Amino acid sequence: MIVLTGVLSLMSFGGCAEKPVGTVTVFCGSASKPPMEEAARAFQEKTGIQVYLNFGGSGTMLSQMELSQSGDVYIPGSQDYMAKAERRNVIDAASLEKIAYLIPVIAVPKDNPKNIQSLADLTRPGIKVGIGNPSAVCLGLYAVEIFDFNHLLEDINRNIVVHAESCEKVATLVSLKSVDAVIGWDVFRHWDPDNIDVIYLSPQQLPRIAYIPGAVTKFTENGEDARKFLDFLVSPEGQSFFRKWGYITSESDARKLAPGAEIGGEYQLPDTYRPPGN
Repeated sequence: MIVLTGVLSLMSFGGCAEKPVGTVTVFCGSASKPPMEEAARAFQEKTGIQVYLNFGGSGTMLSQMELSQSGDVYIPGSQDYMAKAERRNVIDAASLEKIAYLIPVIAVPKDNPKNIQSLADLTRPGIKVGIGNPSAVCLGLYAVEIFDFNHLLEDINRNIVVHAESCEKVATLVSLKSVDAVIGWDVFRHWDPDNIDVIYLSPQQLPRIAYIPGAVTKFTENGEDARKFLDFLVSPEGQSFFRKWGYITSESDARKLAPGAEIGGEYQLPDTYRPPGN
């Protein structure tokens, strides 16, 4: 009778047993790091689903997913690397969402000690310029594109002293005053307002505006929870974390800063481009 009672109890209440906590592993370009960390914590508290965030250069994150054949969600810093992921059959294109928009700017140490006001100033002798590694970092790709579009690539290239491995490390170059200027995202000033100022380019100098995309990967074994996290990021609650950190969350607001610029798209490094020293 005791055994029978126990079995009946399990049968009666098995449907009410606590559901195992799910997990979502996300590979992110570090362009989204501050709001993504806050959004992930809020999502975990709301759903009980654990979110594991991996940050780095968007190209590096894509390579890591491919090598490990793992990851539930991919969130690069711009559409360029999402396009690569789609061509390589890494993501489910039908799941793609636009999370936030990013504007390329010149970022300089606080109070702009070298009085840099324009792209042309980056060609001045003695000016130390930093960019992201254009072979692995969205921001580096945008930097080369901007220099090329404005016919300044060769002149500015002489002053580039470092190719950083992620957006976060590009911002750190400015915070630590390791360089005089970088091509950064406008949100850098919100990341470290005590140490970073930004100079906006004229709309005519911007060929493209970036957006942060997100998609569920083909490697996921937990697609339902992956989709829930992506849906949360584009929900009003999820978007509030991005606005808090100064990110633009609507295309109309992004277009105010560069009405004629393409949004998204993809840029290929020129065959003639060679990093200094190569």
